[in-house]
Amino acid sequence: MSERILMKGNEAVGEAAVRAGCRLYFGYPITPASEIAEYMAYRLPQVGGTFVQAESEVSAVNMVYGAAAAGKYAMTASSSPGFSLMQEAISYMAGAEVPAVLVNVVRGGPGLGDIQPAQSDYFQMTKGGGHGDYRLLVFAPYTIQEVVNLMPTAYELAFKYRNPVVLALDGLIGQMMEAVEFTDFRNPDEIPIPEWAVSGKFRHGGKKNINTSLDLIPEKLEAHNWKLQKKYSEIEEKETRFSYFGVDNPETLVVAYGTVARVAMSALKKLLNAGRSIGILRPITLWPFPKQALAEKARHAKRIVVLEMSSGQMIEDVKLSVFDPNKQYEFYGHPGGVTFTPTEIEEYLVRG
Repeated sequence: MSERILMKGNEAVGEAAVRAGCRLYFGYPITPASEIAEYMAYRLPQVGGTFVQAESEVSAVNMVYGAAAAGKYAMTASSSPGFSLMQEAISYMAGAEVPAVLVNVVRGGPGLGDIQPAQSDYFQMTKGGGHGDYRLLVFAPYTIQEVVNLMPTAYELAFKYRNPVVLALDGLIGQMMEAVEFTDFRNPDEIPIPEWAVSGKFRHGGKKNINTSLDLIPEKLEAHNWKLQKKYSEIEEKETRFSYFGVDNPETLVVAYGTVARVAMSALKKLLNAGRSIGILRPITLWPFPKQALAEKARHAKRIVVLEMSSGQMIEDVKLSVFDPNKQYEFYGHPGGVTFTPTEIEEYLVRG
């Protein structure tokens, strides 16, 4: 049974996590992500969960590490500067193969920047962010409903691959309100504790599980890193997600994600009605990036336009995916918190 509720994006993040089975939230408030912590502080006690406001983002993410190492559905959320502070622990979790769901409601930067929506954390989220050779599975929903739909998947894949998963929102999704439909609750008591989880009990030949990223023997660490790379290759093969809207073989191909893609679709509908040969590919996973799908859709395109609320980050992956110097690549962006309008995008695409 499902129900439709009018909710702010950040609050829907919290409710979706609770319904997916999350009962442990550790966080520190930061605009424009603060309502996630606020909602979880209110909601988790109602379902027997635990909310802890940590003294910093560093403390919060390490609490998530501990809870997730015990095989529990745990979560934290932050915004760009706070997410930067979490990178060391995220690297630790990736190295120790500990699953967790992390939400980044991106705001303008660099530095403290402002509290307006942005997409300038793309490099940080998709290229590792912290130290060492690791990857994060990164989802970029473009509606609040898609946030709700992806949350159970985020936990499922985090535990399937024993890897942190990020939901990359921008401030628009976090702060807007929409009617969303929720599914039934998942009972956390029905979620099995994995064999690898730390429990304090002796098992597996009289040994206790230890989930750590420390390995002082170079040969063993190298073997572990190759094991991780094999896992990342499997994720790329099986978990890449995207959507496409437009004509089959467009002359102009637009690439955008998150709310920028949502705004762009309004512009494209007008252009398609006017007979333009155009389409938009929207990566749902920023990593793994939909390289093959993009290359296929770009095969007949003369012009590839990348729209981002940044100074140009995803466009690097677009060029590497298409890998054709004869194409016309264009970037049109807003770094710093200015948002696109449908009219602006329509005029830019027609001008070109």
